[in-house]
Amino acid sequence: MSLKDTLLALIIVSIWGFNFIIIAWGVEQMPPIWMGALRFVFVAIIGCCFIKRPNIPWQYMALYAITLCFGQFALLFSAIAYGMPAGIASLVLQSQALFTIIFSVLFIKEVIKPSQLVAMVVAGVGLFVIGSSEQKTEMTFIGFALTIAAAIAWGTGNVVNRMINQKGYRADIGLVVWSAWFAIIPFAVTSYFVEGPEAIMASLTNFNMMSVIVLLYLALGASMLGYSLWSYLLAHYPAGQVAPLTLAVPVVGLVSAMLILDEQISTDQWLGIGIVMFGLIINVKGEAVLNRMKQRRNLAKVNSSIEN
Repeated sequence: MSLKDTLLALIIVSIWGFNFIIIAWGVEQMPPIWMGALRFVFVAIIGCCFIKRPNIPWQYMALYAITLCFGQFALLFSAIAYGMPAGIASLVLQSQALFTIIFSVLFIKEVIKPSQLVAMVVAGVGLFVIGSSEQKTEMTFIGFALTIAAAIAWGTGNVVNRMINQKGYRADIGLVVWSAWFAIIPFAVTSYFVEGPEAIMASLTNFNMMSVIVLLYLALGASMLGYSLWSYLLAHYPAGQVAPLTLAVPVVGLVSAMLILDEQISTDQWLGIGIVMFGLIINVKGEAVLNRMKQRRNLAKVNSSIEN
């Protein structure tokens, strides 16, 4: 990867990692689900001025919007609003990689690899340690559960993304932008019935510069700029080289939360975080390591047979 593209990768990681701090600030200004609705209003209106409509049937865009856009972010924003520390959320959400594997096996009949199975078990142990740990920073059970649900929604959305690609369509920034129109409706309806019209009107009445900054960051930074740069890297480098970069997102999230939000992480939580990270690394690198080990064993057998 060139120096320029390495810097672009660092920008992506920083944007997506700091995104959790922005969410924490945002839910102090607005009801979480309503904030999601406004985020995708910004994405749809601004993005459609610059990105042409992708050649993807509307039903696939709607399915992508319901799972990855509405499902993931309605649950994640609510999780942070209801007591999930932003830093730990940035790590727990990465369990989406494991749910992606599970749903890929169930729905599109992909074959699970031994290293992926090990990764799921290891990361599952880490999530259990985090969820049951003593806390220096207050973490509610509902916040933790909603973050896991958000990871499940993200994993489901990833499978939808793969299905779109398998149909021969290009799932890139155009899909992110134009699917926002479909995401706005469930966000608005859910916010109306769950959070109530009074909370919505109060957030609009008290709409301030911080609200604008939060929504612009979420829409332009995390969604449009982040996914545009991500699509660029995927177009120029193998997915196996690009995908591991997401492992740095929770590092940025955790460090930012400690420095800016003064979130304190207990020893048990650090242990759980380490176990989850190890599981995610196994998921990304495990198969390559096993293949190298097999090659070495085969080479050793060949050398042994030659010597004999």
